[in-house]
Amino acid sequence: MDNFFSMGGLADGSEQIEILAQSENFRVERIVSNCASSPAGFWYNQDEDEKVWVLQGEALIEFKGEVASLKKGEGLLIKRHTLHRVKSTSKDCVWLAVFGNF
Repeated sequence: MDNFFSMGGLADGSEQIEILAQSENFRVERIVSNCASSPAGFWYNQDEDEKVWVLQGEALIEFKGEVASLKKGEGLLIKRHTLHRVKSTSKDCVWLAVFGNF
């Protein structure tokens, strides 16, 4: 990766995940999304907590009965086993996600 914010020719509707650092207790990911969303009916149900920030672009994260809107610089903590999905992202969305037990 030459530039943290590079989209690298990512096709519409797709996402690319790059692990930046990891150990037994945590993982840091750079996620690039181009008009991406989770598949219909799919819900993440992770065994670890996730702290996620949108560093560029915008995203909508859907929880059962609620939607969180994240703009550049905003983030949220998703506690383990909280059902959630990516409802949508902008064409130029770059995330930083940290997974672990917080």
